[in-house]
Amino acid sequence: MMSVTQPSSDAAKLAAGALADPALAQNAGPETSRNDRHRRRPRLTGPRRSGPQTLVGRLLLGAVLVIFALLFLYPFVWLLAASLKPRGEVFDNALIPKTLTFDNYAEVWNQLPLLNWLGNSLIIALLAAGLVALSSSVVAFGFAYFRFPGRGLLFGLVLATMMLPGAVTMIPQYLIWKELGLIGTWVPLFGMNLFGSAFYIFLQRQFYLGLPRELFEAARLDGASNWQLFTRIAMPLSIPSFIIVFIFEFQASWNNLQAALIYLNAGSVEQFTAPLGLAYAMTKYSPTNGGQGDYQYVMVAALLITLPMLIIFSFGQRYFVEGIATQGRKG
Repeated sequence: MMSVTQPSSDAAKLAAGALADPALAQNAGPETSRNDRHRRRPRLTGPRRSGPQTLVGRLLLGAVLVIFALLFLYPFVWLLAASLKPRGEVFDNALIPKTLTFDNYAEVWNQLPLLNWLGNSLIIALLAAGLVALSSSVVAFGFAYFRFPGRGLLFGLVLATMMLPGAVTMIPQYLIWKELGLIGTWVPLFGMNLFGSAFYIFLQRQFYLGLPRELFEAARLDGASNWQLFTRIAMPLSIPSFIIVFIFEFQASWNNLQAALIYLNAGSVEQFTAPLGLAYAMTKYSPTNGGQGDYQYVMVAALLITLPMLIIFSFGQRYFVEGIATQGRKG
């Protein structure tokens, strides 16, 4: 049964008067309509924010952000200041050098094979990032698009590999590379990326699940193969996730000291990566190992090694933020 809303007494009187006298309805109609709207409109009783309170809140938020920004920038500023100091003033913790010198930046190339280290790290990082981004994309597309029995279980097993500590697989991986005769080469530093990464597979799968499935079905009707679905539709639309995976892995490979220490430590110094080269420089200039304590060259090398990552993040910042946002996307 439908309920009927009973009109108010005032409205009933006006309606009756309007039926009796049309002129009364014409004169009273607009005013009655306005009064009725005022009665129906809910009043906002919440407190209003005044201008000074909003301004104070913004100032406090800005102050907090500035403080945290200075905390994060302090190590980089300290490193920059230490690289411009002579040997005796490197560790005086002064952000403004007492003796400013730029000779360290010219002499470091004669003291250390820094150019070789940078080139080695760049090649290894590009190979590692490119291989893991491509292989993880292919696997992620398979989990996102194809429907087959046991897909959820298999995907759960892939995610379960993230719970294994790196120390558990370190020795088996070393034995595998030793049997293959690749110890002392660059291959162990990027070879495992051919098989993808569980975290990157999860990240890119979430992105693929956000793509309209109708695009793939339409391409399927046009005769596209599975590989064409990936290369012509999925891959071009997933550039943000591909770039975020590339940046993540490039940073991880660029800063990877442990793998280089295991597989390259027995080789020549010129084959070292940048992190391993920095460790070598710290040992070389240590007074306990017969060095003279020329740590200013280590500071210059550390600063120059940091610059490529800053450049990559500055160019990929837009894709970086967009790729992070896709991590929580549901399919």
